[in-house]
This record gives sequence, C-alpha cells and structure tokens, in this order.
Amino acid sequence: MKKRILAMLMSCATIATTFAGCNSGAPASSPSSAPAATNAPAAASGEVQEIQWMFWDDLNATEDLISLGYKDTIERFNKDFEGKYHVTPVTTNLEEYYNKLNALVAAGETPDVFICSPGPQLTDYVAPGVAAPLDEYLAKDGWKETFTSDAVFSQQTYDGKIYAVPLNTAAACCFYNTEMFDAAGAKVPTNWDEMIDACEKLQAAGYTPITISAGTAWCLSMVAGYLCEAEGVSLPDLASGAASWEDGKLEAAATKLVELSKYFQKTAAGDTNDVATANFYNGEAAMLIQGSWAIGQINGSNPEFEAKCGVFAFPGVSRIIAKSDSLCMSSTTKYPEASATLIKYFTDDTAQKYTAEKGGKIPVTKVQYDVNAAPKQLAYVMDVFGNAKGTFGFYNESMPTTETGAHFDDTMVSVFLGDMTPAEAAKDMEEYYKTVRS
Repeated sequence: MKKRILAMLMSCATIATTFAGCNSGAPASSPSSAPAATNAPAAASGEVQEIQWMFWDDLNATEDLISLGYKDTIERFNKDFEGKYHVTPVTTNLEEYYNKLNALVAAGETPDVFICSPGPQLTDYVAPGVAAPLDEYLAKDGWKETFTSDAVFSQQTYDGKIYAVPLNTAAACCFYNTEMFDAAGAKVPTNWDEMIDACEKLQAAGYTPITISAGTAWCLSMVAGYLCEAEGVSLPDLASGAASWEDGKLEAAATKLVELSKYFQKTAAGDTNDVATANFYNGEAAMLIQGSWAIGQINGSNPEFEAKCGVFAFPGVSRIIAKSDSLCMSSTTKYPEASATLIKYFTDDTAQKYTAEKGGKIPVTKVQYDVNAAPKQLAYVMDVFGNAKGTFGFYNESMPTTETGAHFDDTMVSVFLGDMTPAEAAKDMEEYYKTVRS
C-alpha cells in the first residue's frame, strides 16, 4: 500500500518546483530527483555557510536536560566555526513536529539537518530521497569507529547505506516514587498480578497509582505494545499474514489495558505527555510508564525528585522497548560539509558525556563517562538493559507504514475511552492489515 505521506511529499515537491521562482529556500526540485549532497554548490569565498537544524522542543523555554544539551551543542558549534559555519535552530513541539517538517519538505524548504525517529517515519524521508546517505562522512577521520558498534545503525540503514546518525539510546520502563511505594507497602512488580497488587495498595493508601497521557496516543500505545509483547504478538507474522490480529492475543492485551487504566489519573484522556510526566515528578502519582528519555525532563524540572525516583522493567516481559534520537541530512542542502560536521558534533565526546552524565540517556559512542556523576536513574536503566533478553521498537514505529502505526495508536485510545471493545479492536486491526498486505 502506498504511503500517503510519500505521495504528499512527492506531489507537493512537484508543486514547489513549478513555483520555484517564488521560493527562496532550498533548491525546489523533487526529493527523488535531487542531486546528491556532495554535488551541492560550495559557498562563495568568505561566505558564512548558514544551515538550519530542526528539533521537537523549544530550546529557549525547555527545562529538559537532553534538550538543553542539544542547545549547548549548537552553541559550541557556532562558536567553534564562527565566520565559517552557522546553524539556526528551527523548533516546535513533539506533537506538531512531523506535520511542520512535512510542510517544509513539501515547500522545498527542508531543514539542512533534522531529527527523526527510526522506523517507518525515517523511511518516509529515505524512500523519496529527502534524506541523504551519510556513509561518505562517517568514513572520514574514523568517525564511524567512535560508535559502540555497527549495530547502532541497524534501524538507520537502507540497502546498505546509512541515512541517519543515532545520538543516544533510551529504554521504555516504569518510573516509581520509592517513598509512595514504601508508605503503601507496595513491592516493585515483576509480573502482571504483582502490578495490579501494587496499584491496589497504592490506591488504598490514597495515591494515584499511574500517570499517563492518553491524550498523546503513542504514550498509551507504548503500554499496549508491552502488553502485546507479554501475550506473544508477532508483528512480522502479522505483516506477512502468517498470524491474525484476531487470534486472541491483541484482545487479551487490550483487556489488560482496560484493567490497568482503572488506576490512571482521572484526567489521563486529556493530559499531554508533559502534564502526565509533571504529575509524577510533582508527587501527584506513584508511577510513570515512560521512556528513560524522561530522566532529563524529571531531573531538569525537579532535581530533588531524583533521590526518590526508582526504575523497573515493565512487568511480565523479557524484552524492552529501545529507541534513539537520530539526525538526518537533507539531500538538497547547499552545505553538506557543514551539515555533516554539525551532526558529528552531536556525537563527540563532549556531547556524549553530557548525554549520560546530565541527560541520563545511554551514549552511542565509546566515550568514557563518570558513572557517579550520572543521574541515579541511569544506573537503574542500565540494569534493566542488562537483564533484558532483547529489545524491540515502539509498536507504532514497527508496523509497515506510519499510517498503520497511527491506526494502532488510535485504536488503543478508542479501547481506553470505551468506544471500542478489545474484540472489536482486534477485528478492526485485522481488517486494516488486510489493506496493508494487499
């Protein structure tokens, strides 16, 4: 099935070409026919090469420590290359990021460097030629050898070429307030029954057991993904037709989602991800099911909370959801060397040490960092990683297309809201997948 986003990008890029005379941005050619980045024109002698970097957080308003680290990298880059290169951030929020990025791509104004999640979302920029291959730059000066292994590029590689550079690794896990657990007599759960028991004890003690954003669909589907994993759902088999969404596994997982939702905060349906996370670090809920990328947000907003913030793996599953922020370079950038140099700055020792010691994410390079300086939560996350039997991606980023992932997200929200039963959800997903397989 063709992806709507690819059709949009291609058709809109054609429109941008037609009106090239009105466009002062990047070269107005179709992404699929754009010249290779290495063939882009060089800057005139003495000209400062101005590039744009697009990100999903406001660097001037954020308290998120990872985002502040990215801001520091931008400032270092501009200082070190003053008079030669200069980068201007283009920022928005996570919920609107891809819509705004797609609008810029369609207008022929793709940012020189932009952040993207691995999986179908990255495919949407690789397939039509919006993103440029980066192998040539990674091969220079031993850059690629600084990474922990070639495995960190597995989700960024297409037909043997690397189209994005990962900046960090994070795991989806459960954060918990150790003081609330102790006061309620709740134990860290290791299976589903223990999870429900902990929720019951926390609720009986007067605490809201779990804070989550159902208003941000991917947050809810992340939980659903873990529940599907526990039930033995196989996304590859579903994509090939070897398995059916109506085999009872999704229905069982969705039933557990409904059961767990009884312990969510009352405002979960409307709360954004930021609000749900703030509920946790402000002491309004005992647990937050989120990724370890939230460590930077938690500690940046409430540093004192770190001392009572524990982490455990989602109960009942042996694998964990792993994710990385990755940077792409536009295939139509006028300044590929400047753009590649900027991406490299995000993986140098200064940036990667900050990633661990301040942001609480796992570095992707071989950099040595001070374990004692890093957030306590990072050590817990590393334990979760060490005890896991493997990793898997977000469900909405592990399906055949971005539309399929979005449909799964919306279906899980419908189950949560009571607009669809677990059995109806399974039937709906199977019917949708039949169109994907055709």
